[in-house]
Amino acid sequence: MSSVLDGVVSEVEPAPDIVSVMAGPKPSFLLSIDAGTSGVRAALFDERGNQVFGTQNRRNRVENFAEFDADNLVDEVVKTIDELLTYNFHSTGQIDLIAVSAFWHSLIGVDSEEQATTPLLTWADTRAAQVASELRSQFNELEIHARTGCRFHPSYWPAKLQWLKHEHPEKFRKTRCWLGFAEYLCLRLCGEAPTSISMASATGLFNQQECNWDWDLVEALGISPDTLPEIKTRLRLRLSDALAFRWPALAEARLVRVVGDGAANNIGAGCSTKDKIALMVGTSGAMRVVFAGEPPAELSPALWSYRVSEERVVVGGALSDGGGLFQWLTESINLDRDELEKELAALEPDSHGLTILPFWSGERSTGWLADARGGIFGLRQQTVPVEIVRAVLESIAYRFALIARALDRIAPDATIVASGNALRASPVWSQIIADVLGRPLLLGGSAESSIRGAALLALEGVGKIGSIEEDSISVEQVFEPDMMRHERYQQGLARQEELYDRLYKR
Repeated sequence: MSSVLDGVVSEVEPAPDIVSVMAGPKPSFLLSIDAGTSGVRAALFDERGNQVFGTQNRRNRVENFAEFDADNLVDEVVKTIDELLTYNFHSTGQIDLIAVSAFWHSLIGVDSEEQATTPLLTWADTRAAQVASELRSQFNELEIHARTGCRFHPSYWPAKLQWLKHEHPEKFRKTRCWLGFAEYLCLRLCGEAPTSISMASATGLFNQQECNWDWDLVEALGISPDTLPEIKTRLRLRLSDALAFRWPALAEARLVRVVGDGAANNIGAGCSTKDKIALMVGTSGAMRVVFAGEPPAELSPALWSYRVSEERVVVGGALSDGGGLFQWLTESINLDRDELEKELAALEPDSHGLTILPFWSGERSTGWLADARGGIFGLRQQTVPVEIVRAVLESIAYRFALIARALDRIAPDATIVASGNALRASPVWSQIIADVLGRPLLLGGSAESSIRGAALLALEGVGKIGSIEEDSISVEQVFEPDMMRHERYQQGLARQEELYDRLYKR
C-alpha cells in the first residue's frame, strides 16, 4: 500500500538519545495529537498548557468508523502534522514534547515483519456479538467485570480475538503482536509499540487493580502472552530517523504520553475530580468521572472502569449512538440543519408519541447488548420528520439519564460538564439533556477537549504544570433544567425502559 511515509530519506544523522525536556534558549512547545474515529487534530501548546494561537490543524474523515485501514489513518496523522508544521513558529520556539490522544478499544494484528495482518477494528464493529454472548456463558462475568472493569462485549479484545481466531484463522496465526491504533501509530512513527496503562486498561484484558494484563483471563482465552504489547508506565520515544529528517522541528522531541481519548476529554474539560462529570457527544456519546486513587470496590453492571494512569481512574458509561445518529438521520431525511434547529425548539417535550431505542450501532451502556437494534415505535401517518428527530435526541438523553443514575453512586450531586461538537451545534439538544437529567448542564468552552487533555497530562508528567486537579472549568453556556419538562420526560424514559425490557430483558 502506498503511504506518505514511503520514499522518505532515512539515512540521516540520528537525533540524540537524551534531550533537556522543555529547556533551551527558545520557548518550548508541546505537540498534541488527537486521533479519533471522525478525524485527526493536532495543535501546539506552550509549557503552561495554553494552546499557541493559530497552530491547530484538523482533518475530518468520512470513512466507515467500524473498520479502518490503519495505514491510511497513520497517513492522516502524518499529513496533519505536515500541515501544522507549515505555521511560522520555528523562529520563536522549539518542540520538545509530543502527546497523543487516541480512541479506545481498537484492535489490529501485526506479523513478524511489523506489517498489518488484519484491518483496524474499532468499538463500532459488532461482528463478535455472538462470541461475546458465548463468553458470558463460559465465564463468571461479574468476576471478570470486577477485575477488568469491562463486560463481555464485541467492542473489547476478548470477543474480538476469539472471533478473529475462528473466522480468520490464517490471519490469526500470522499475527505476532496485537495492538490498538495508538500502539500501531507509535510503531509507525517511532519504531516501537509499547502500550500505556491508559490504552491497555480499556481492552478488557487488563487487571485494573494490578495495573497489568489479567494473565488468568489471557490464559483462559488461549491467548499467547507474548502477543500482547509491553505495558510501560513511562514513555520517552523518539521519532524514527526518517521522520526526524522530514520534520526538523520535531527532531529532538520525545513522545511522553499516550492516553485514551475519553480520559483526555475529561482532563481537557476540567473534569478531574469526583465533583465533576464530563458528558461528551461526538460520533458516539459518553459520561465519565475521573478521580485519583483506586477503582471503585463495587461497580455497577451499567458502567465500565479504566485508568487514566497509575494514579487516576476513569469510570463511566458509553453510548454507541450519539452525534453520528443525529447526522445520519438529518442527512437521510434531507433536512436543513439551520431550519431544523428552529423547528426542534418549537416542539413540546415528548409531544410526538414516539418511543425510540437509539441502538443503530448496537448497545453498550447500560445493558451491553451488541445485537440490540434501533427501533421507532408509535409512528402514525400524521408523524412529521422533525418529530422523529426530536424523539431521537430525547431517546439518547434518556440513555444518558440511566448512566447518570449509576454514576450517582460514585459521584453524587456532581456538576455535569458537556463537550463535543454535536452539542455545540445544537443548543436545543443541550437543553433537552439538561431537562431530562433535571440538572444544570455546563457546556465547556473547549471544543477540542481531548487534544488539550493529552497536552495537560504530558506537561504534568514532566513537572511543567501543577496537578491537573487544579485546572478550572471553562464554561461557555449554562443550560438550566426546566423541572416541569423533567417530569414530562420521566414518562418518556419509563416508556423506553418498558419497551427495552419487553424486547431484550433476559
